[in-house]
Amino acid sequence: MRDVMTPAMRLDRRRFLLAGLGVAGGAVLASGGMPTTAAAAAPVTAATTQWRKETSANGWPVLDSAPAHRVEGTGGVHFGAADGDVATVLTHVVRRFHYEIDTLGAGEVTGHTTSRTVAAAYESNYLSGTAIAIRPLFYPARAQGGFFPHELVVVRDILADLEGVVKWGGDLKPAKESHFQIDVKPGDAALRRVAAKLRGWELKPGEGAGTIEATAPARMKAANALAARQR
Repeated sequence: MRDVMTPAMRLDRRRFLLAGLGVAGGAVLASGGMPTTAAAAAPVTAATTQWRKETSANGWPVLDSAPAHRVEGTGGVHFGAADGDVATVLTHVVRRFHYEIDTLGAGEVTGHTTSRTVAAAYESNYLSGTAIAIRPLFYPARAQGGFFPHELVVVRDILADLEGVVKWGGDLKPAKESHFQIDVKPGDAALRRVAAKLRGWELKPGEGAGTIEATAPARMKAANALAARQR
């Protein structure tokens, strides 16, 4: 049976491992060549502003409401998001995180909001239901190094699966490692293509989330190439 770690347990484990390595800062290099800070920096309180546009930063219309999407296989995780291709793609992010990084529970993923208070322009994408935050309290804005190297490999592989239509908050400024957003405009052909691919995987046993080996050399090569373009 897979061990389930609470955020507090994961943080204690991180501190223990770092103490054993004799490092309090700097970078740990993942096997895929992706750096992460060895210890998460303390989050800095950011000034907020009100988003007044009728489209979010990624070009999608602000929504008064968005349907809740339940993530199958996670035991109750759900989040609000724009329906259709957007929900299909963001659900894939959550499902792979749950299977390959850490077990998620109800309330650990947030999505659509009607609050126009943002600390960075990309947070306006929650208003359009085109972004999610996975454990936002555990991976807060302006704090980096929240993922272990092997977890970063999975994050990068998820992004490669989605062929660049999703961007990770760890590559944004200021960084927010809990954040994942649709990174193309409405009607984009790539979004339609990727969503169709994911729906096809759901119909075929042995494909999709829960069956992927993120450390396969070809997958890591593709993930690193995409990361170089998205950073």
